[in-house]
This record gives sequence, structure tokens and C-alpha cells, in this order.
Amino acid sequence: MQETTSNRHRQLRNAAIGGAFLMAMSAVGPGFLTQTATFTQSEGANFGFAILICIIVDVIVQLNIWRIIVVAGERAQVVANQVLPGLGYLLSLLVAIGGLFFNIGNVAGAGLGLNVMFGIPVTTGAIISGLAGIIILIIKNAMPVVDRTVQILAIAAVLVLVYVLCVFKIPYTTAVTHTFAPTKINFYSILTIVGGTVGGYISFSGGHRLLQGGAKGQKDTHYVNLGALTGIGLASLIRVLLFLVGLGVVLAGHQLAADNPAATIFQVAAGQIGYKFFGLLLFAAGMSSVIGSTFTSTSFLNYATNHDQEAKETTTQRWLTIGFIAISTLIYIFIGQPAKVLVFVGALNGTILPIALGILLLASRKQKVMGDGYRHPVWLSITGWIVVIFMAYAACNTIAGLF
Repeated sequence: MQETTSNRHRQLRNAAIGGAFLMAMSAVGPGFLTQTATFTQSEGANFGFAILICIIVDVIVQLNIWRIIVVAGERAQVVANQVLPGLGYLLSLLVAIGGLFFNIGNVAGAGLGLNVMFGIPVTTGAIISGLAGIIILIIKNAMPVVDRTVQILAIAAVLVLVYVLCVFKIPYTTAVTHTFAPTKINFYSILTIVGGTVGGYISFSGGHRLLQGGAKGQKDTHYVNLGALTGIGLASLIRVLLFLVGLGVVLAGHQLAADNPAATIFQVAAGQIGYKFFGLLLFAAGMSSVIGSTFTSTSFLNYATNHDQEAKETTTQRWLTIGFIAISTLIYIFIGQPAKVLVFVGALNGTILPIALGILLLASRKQKVMGDGYRHPVWLSITGWIVVIFMAYAACNTIAGLF
């Protein structure tokens, strides 16, 4: 009995860590890198405040969503349908639409990475990346290798950024001062980076992974805390390091390239080697996000079209996968401007977040969904609804600004 309990603990702990990396590496994609560089260029030290708000929102969102999914013991779309018939299909549609636009940015980012490494046209690189994504998702045994490679590159990215922090002049005082006392607040930047970190499919990926690993019910909520906080911590660490290095580059008088701003940061701070390494990192991040976005989004779509609560991998799922990546690639080819696409898709996913979080917060109050005797923590409910209102306001503020 004790051995069985120990095995279950090990299995759930591995699932929590796996969910953390899945969430973090889905977040730390091309959009993440490009958005951070773009807003560091335009806002300077004031962008630190947006990052601070993003981290706080990330913690609230992920702890709420992961906990509700695990306690309910069902995927988010199933939970939503139990709140109100049809809501699950609406959520599936929103996640799929957000995932599709996110995937346009992912393909574009991977194409940018190949451009940096080999000098091939970005469009050609996007086509190669799209085809590679399809092959990887069809040949299942290739995915663990890709996941492991991206994790190693993420650690390497942290080490490179730490090295640059040691050798490059970083304006720490300016960064800290404006982080806690900004002279200007840009709601578009907050909406964009929150959407790029926990918006759309990303907010569900880790929780679904933990659920798949066997977590279910109130007794497993401590694995929620382990997985969610680890994932947010990793993503936030990379964001802060990139911001500090980028701020040092910008305040030193360097202008970031409009078509690939994050690459300029690495090139100025670490020379040509840093520039080439960034290309490899961007390609790997793009491919990782293509896989994560496509797999999660098509699972939601498969559920909506087949009424299959388990969203099993069927022939339909395979064709949805091929179509999803192909459409993303074609839209990018016609739209172009990868850096702008990567920033826009973060904002789009940020507008989806308050709807998705609001649906699950409603579910947390229903006994038929959460089980008898469960009470959702008051602080999570209150802060969750504050995030819903704040993100809805930020979305409306941004949309109003566009017109």
C-alpha cells in the first residue's frame, strides 16, 4: 500500500513538473521574445511595471484554472459545458481561434529563427517550419526528443542571459524604480504579454497535462501549486532577464531592428555568436509553440466537432492538425510582418482570457461540477474576478484605442 502511494506521488510530481515545463515552454515562444523586446524598446524602464502586473496575473490565473480543472477531474471544455450547455463549445471555439492566430506567430517566429541562422527568406523558413511541425505531430515518437531539446535550450538561454548580465552594463536602479513607480502605463503592453504568457490555449495546457497524469480531486491540489508556480517562475525568470538585458541595450543608444527586435538584443550584448544562438533559440521556441498550440487547439476542436469528451486522437484529429498548421502558414505568407504578428496575437489571446477564466470561476461555485464539500479559496475567487474585470477593461481600452 505504501509503495503504491509512493508511486502515485512520484507519478503526480512528474506530471506537475511536466505540466510546468509544458506551460512555460508554450509561453516562452517567439511571441514572448519579440513582445518583450518590442515593448522594452518603446516603453523603456516603464515596461518593468507591465512585467510585474503580468507575473501577478499569471499566478492568479494559473492557480485558479489548474485547481478548478484538477478538482473537477475534467478538461476545461467539459467543465464549461457542465456550467451551461454549449459553453464548452464556445470555449473550444475561442481557444481554437486564439490558437490559430497564435500559431501564425509561432510559424513566423520559427521562420525568423532560420533566417537568423542560415539567412534564408523568412517566408521560406516559415514553410519549412510548418512542414516540420506536421511531421513531428504525425510521427509521435519525435515529440519527446523535441521537448527535451527545447528544455535544454531554455536552460542555455537563461545561462546566456545571466552571462550577459554579468558583462553588460545593466541599469538596475532605473529598472527597479520604474517597475514600482512607472511614469506611464500602457494597457496594450499588459494585455499583450499576459495574453502571450497565459492567454488562450497556454492557460489550459499545464492543467490538462496534470489531469492526464492522474491528478483528480481536492487531495491533489498541492500538485497544482507545485506545477503552476514552477512554470510561472521559469517563464517569468526568462522574461525579467531578457528585459534587463534589452533595457541595457536600449539605454546604451542602440536601436532594435523592427523586423526582429529580440535578435538585436542578443547581437549587441553577446556579439555574432549570441546572434546565431538566438536564431537557434527562436527556431526551437517557435517549433515548440507550434506543437503545443496545434495539439491543444485541435484537441478542443475535435471535442467540439465530435462531441468526444476525451478528444481522442482520431483520423479527424490528424486532419485537423494538418489543416491547422497549413492554414496558419498560408495566412502568415499573405500577411507577412512576423514581428508585428507576434505582438498582435498576444493581444488577441489576452482578450480571450477574461472569458475563459470567468467561465471556470463560475464552475468553481457549482457542487455538481466540483463535488460535495469543496469550497474554492476565497482569495483565489476574489483575485480571479479582479483579473477578469481588469483584463476585460484592458481589452476594451486597447480596442477603443485602435479606433
